[in-house]
Amino acid sequence: MGSLTGKVAWITGAGTGIGLAGAQALAAAGATVVMSGRRAEVLAQQAGHINAAGAGRAEAEPLDVADAAAVAALAQRILARHGRIDILVNSAGLNTPNRFWKNQTPEGWREVVGINLDGTFHTVHAVLPAMRAQRDGLIINVSSWAGVHHPRLTGAAYNGSKHAVTALTETLNMEECTNGIRACALCPAEVATPIMDRRPVPPSAEDRARMLQPEHLGATIRFLAELPPQACVNQLIISPTWNRMYIDGL
Repeated sequence: MGSLTGKVAWITGAGTGIGLAGAQALAAAGATVVMSGRRAEVLAQQAGHINAAGAGRAEAEPLDVADAAAVAALAQRILARHGRIDILVNSAGLNTPNRFWKNQTPEGWREVVGINLDGTFHTVHAVLPAMRAQRDGLIINVSSWAGVHHPRLTGAAYNGSKHAVTALTETLNMEECTNGIRACALCPAEVATPIMDRRPVPPSAEDRARMLQPEHLGATIRFLAELPPQACVNQLIISPTWNRMYIDGL
């Protein structure tokens, strides 16, 4: 397994949940992590905690990934500051309580697809030229169990956007493998993150305790990042042992 010292990782959705856990894990392995998200105060606080821990280094860069121009501008700032982007972790994602055909609105649809799918495209598009030039790069797109299977619970916009992220990720491997770029669609089932609060019926504390926890995904992201550059995990599906998608048929 390789060292991440000297590596630069850009993580979206880094204020909470999987993105934050990924930033913490990559920094603990020695990487410089650029943390993006929509809440500047939360990002600054979490970056401060990482810097206080004294392993890698964290920088806070507020961003709405749905804004293509802002994404491109931030990528250029990172490159100007560090000269490289070695790892991109796309963890920005959301769902809406009104997610079923009976209550899905065009606005809700657009919000989910705009972050989950368009946001992933924008960041990938922004880092590819630099990764091609350095002939090396790892892209981890956080898809979902709903990007592989078809759970009813998560609704049309979320399922559709996450299936698209899984497909988009594999096209990167098809087209960019000869440039030293590898991509993984990371597909977790239920993780006890704040997105659970946006469900029509939020899970109980007992159910959340049985789910995957953010630090489990942080460890998974670190594992992927520490693999040697000739190893590509195209897709990784991870679920809780107590998997409600099986038990409850959700």
